[in-house]
Amino acid sequence: MSLLVVGLSHRSAPVSVLERAALTADAQAKLLHDTLAAEPATEATVLATCNRIELYADVDKFHAGVAELSTLLARHTGVGLDDLTPHLYVHYEDRAVHHLFSVACGLDSMVVGEGQILGQIKDALALGQELHTAGRLLNDLFQQALRVGKRAHSETGIDKAGQSLVTFGLEQLARDTPVADWAAGKRALVIGAGSMSSLAAATLARAGVAHVAVANRTVERARRLAAILTEPAGPAARGGFTASAVEMTAVADELSRADVVVSCTGATGLVLTADAIRLALAARTDAGHADALCAVDETCQESPDGPDAPADGVVLALLDLAMPRDIDAAARAVDGARLVDIESLAEASADAPMAADVDQVRTIVSDEVAAFGAAQRAAHITPTVVALRTMAADVVAGEIARLDGRLPDLDDKQRAEITQTVRRVVDKLLHAPTVRVKELASTPGGAGYADALRELFDLDPQAVAAVSRADTRDPGREPA
Repeated sequence: MSLLVVGLSHRSAPVSVLERAALTADAQAKLLHDTLAAEPATEATVLATCNRIELYADVDKFHAGVAELSTLLARHTGVGLDDLTPHLYVHYEDRAVHHLFSVACGLDSMVVGEGQILGQIKDALALGQELHTAGRLLNDLFQQALRVGKRAHSETGIDKAGQSLVTFGLEQLARDTPVADWAAGKRALVIGAGSMSSLAAATLARAGVAHVAVANRTVERARRLAAILTEPAGPAARGGFTASAVEMTAVADELSRADVVVSCTGATGLVLTADAIRLALAARTDAGHADALCAVDETCQESPDGPDAPADGVVLALLDLAMPRDIDAAARAVDGARLVDIESLAEASADAPMAADVDQVRTIVSDEVAAFGAAQRAAHITPTVVALRTMAADVVAGEIARLDGRLPDLDDKQRAEITQTVRRVVDKLLHAPTVRVKELASTPGGAGYADALRELFDLDPQAVAAVSRADTRDPGREPA
């Protein structure tokens, strides 16, 4: 196994670098094509989320692979190699497997134990399959990572160690108030209709908001999400909840009515500026919402028919889950607004308590890494064993043909008995060494036994390679 991963995440790089390094869908595809075109790599896929970018590849040279993958990441993210290198981490072979399995279990997430990473790993595998850049190793690896992640969530209480990024973000906005109490009756605006935005919309609906408006560049996707939210079996599943879809051009108007905004788009620039947020808050005042802003100014008086002013003075709660950011960081200074973004979530989660179940998950990861390595090493020797048995079968067939020439008067029964006897002798001679070599191959360093077998029996390397190619699994299969 020659698996290599080069990447950066919230653990190795500041948010400012992660923002600059964010990859669009097109950039991910180009990165994978260029990685495969590079000499050291034979297969590759990329795991790109809001707080990590990792390039996985099967390489034939470690140092050349690290140099090439680092250069490619710098080129496609647009971050200079000198700026990027200090924040990169490198894992190889079993350490790379251990890293991905830990990521799949949520051990490396900003919020420990969050389950959304499983969907992102599934997307990374699907991308490699779609572009035909993921071969046997990466298919096996990512399929197993998904199974390990699911096992961790089903067999332990890792979910209790932390919530999803959306839930954690809402908790930061609500501060000391339970999210359900804080969200009850509020009007929410969700910008974006991708996986993270959909999760945010569903979480808000379950939390008890009265209305969710979904804004997206493709309004049809916004309509589909709004329809799902209001289905009888949807996330709200209660009376009084409504949802609507709006054009992006209507965001400013919705902003002036919203109590909560969650934004997660793929935009490269700001979606909401600090000025837009000030205008939205001013529009509330102009529309008779001055009472909601009273807590900002102690001298004002509440309107007799208006809602109670928030005790903490926050009229507009903003959650930015995008990378690069959707909402201007200057919004923190806007009176009446509270902004929580990836950077503040990283700071808040640094001191989050670790559940006892984390140790159990680490044990699961270690066991699964050992099992995966053993399976890969055993699979590595299988083509050699098959080639050996094929060569032996050819020798038997050749000797039987010679026997037919020397003893043409043998009847069919005699010929069949002799053929079967010779085959049994060969099978018995090969049985012990082939079984033993498979056992030895599953141990660390066991790959050398395949080389020894090829050398001792003078096996044709092309024959072994042909078996390997035939044994390669279909990279287009569906992820688990």
